[in-house]
Amino acid sequence: MEWKYRCIECGKSYEISPDIMLCPGCKKKYDPKKPLRGILEVVGKTGELSAGRDLSAGPDTVDFVHRFLPVEREYFPSVPVGNTPIWRPMRLRKKTGFENLYLKDDTLNPTGSLKDRASFLVSAFARKFHIQDVVVASTGNAASSMAGIGAAAGLNIRIFIPSSAPKAKMVQALQYGADVTLVDGTYDTAFDMSIEFTDRHGGLNRNTAFNPMTIEGKKTAALEIFAQLNRMPDYVFVPAGDGVILSGVYKGFKDIIGSGPAEEMPVIYAVQAEGSQAICRALRDGDFGEPERSSTIADSIAVEVPRGGYYALSSLKKYSGRCVTVSDDEILKAQHELASESGLFAEPSSSAAFAGFKKVKAGLSEESVVVLLITGSGLKDIDAAMKGIDIPQH
Repeated sequence: MEWKYRCIECGKSYEISPDIMLCPGCKKKYDPKKPLRGILEVVGKTGELSAGRDLSAGPDTVDFVHRFLPVEREYFPSVPVGNTPIWRPMRLRKKTGFENLYLKDDTLNPTGSLKDRASFLVSAFARKFHIQDVVVASTGNAASSMAGIGAAAGLNIRIFIPSSAPKAKMVQALQYGADVTLVDGTYDTAFDMSIEFTDRHGGLNRNTAFNPMTIEGKKTAALEIFAQLNRMPDYVFVPAGDGVILSGVYKGFKDIIGSGPAEEMPVIYAVQAEGSQAICRALRDGDFGEPERSSTIADSIAVEVPRGGYYALSSLKKYSGRCVTVSDDEILKAQHELASESGLFAEPSSSAAFAGFKKVKAGLSEESVVVLLITGSGLKDIDAAMKGIDIPQH
C-alpha cells in the first residue's frame, strides 16, 4: 500500500519521510501570530470496504483501524492504545431525553488521554525510521502521553511544558522518565522553544499539527466510533484548542467515506472555552485575526494561536461543521454532572464537550445519534475539579 503526504493548501505531494514535517513551499508563508502553514495530511488507498459489516468493539475494530494507518503494525510498541469503549450512559440519556447519546471514553487510554493515539503512531514512526529522540511541547496531556508511550517504545523523550501546567500531568511525565523543561510562558512559547530545539539538535518533533502523524493518529478515534456504532453518528461534540483533535476526527470520517462504508459526514461541533475561542472566531469571521490572550480553566484547550487552525477551519467550512463556546462555570457544572450522572470523571476540556451539547441540544432531534468525545481523565487536574464541588470541612 502506498502512502504519501499531501499539502492541505497547495496540494503538492511528498514521500513520507522524517525529514519533512510541513510543505516546504507553503511553510515560508508562516506568521507566528497565525496557525501553521503547509500542514501535511497522509493520503493513501485502503481499498473498498464493505458496508454493513458488524465490527463491534474488539479485535476486529483494531484490525479495521490499522488498515488506515501509514506505519506497519510491527513497529507499534506493546502498549494498549485505542479501542476505548463507547458508553451508553443510561441516566444521562434519560435526563437529557436523548436515547442515543454515547460517550467515547478516551480517559481509558494508558496515560489517561486521547493524546496517546498520536503518541502511539509517532512512536511507531520513530521506530520505523530508527529515530531515538522525540521532542514535544504541551500544556500537559501530550507531554505525559509522549513520555508514557515513549517509555513503552524505548525512546528518549524531551518535553517543553509551561510551569503553570497541572502538577499531575508534570508528575506523570517525570515518572515515565522524560526530560522535562519548564517554560515561563504559555503553550505557544513552549511550542516555539521545542521547534528551535529540534532545529538545532535534531530528533523527531511530535508537536501537534507540525508533525503529520499527530492528526493521523488522532483520526483513529473517529474510525473506532464508526466501527463500534456500525454507522456514522449524526452529531459529534469535540473539545477544541489547537484544532488537531478536531482535524483528526474529520480526517477519520473522511477516510471512512472515501473507502465506501458510509456516504455522509456527521455534523461536528467544535466546542471551545469562551476564554480561548480562536477557531470559533475564525469560523464566524471567515479567517484568523490577531491572537487574543487565552484564559480558561480548561488548560488542555487553552491556546492563543491554534497551530492546526487552518486544517480545522477548512474542514468546518467544507462539511458545514458548527462551533459553540462555553464558560468556565458551564464547564465545571458539566464536569460534575457528567461524573455524578454517568460515572465518568473527565477533565475540564473533556467536560466542555458535554457543556457544549447541553447548550445546543434544544435545537437537535432527540432521536439523533450523538457522541461526546471525552478526551482526558479528571484525575489529571484535581485543582480545577475542586472548584466545582463543595469540599467537606473539619
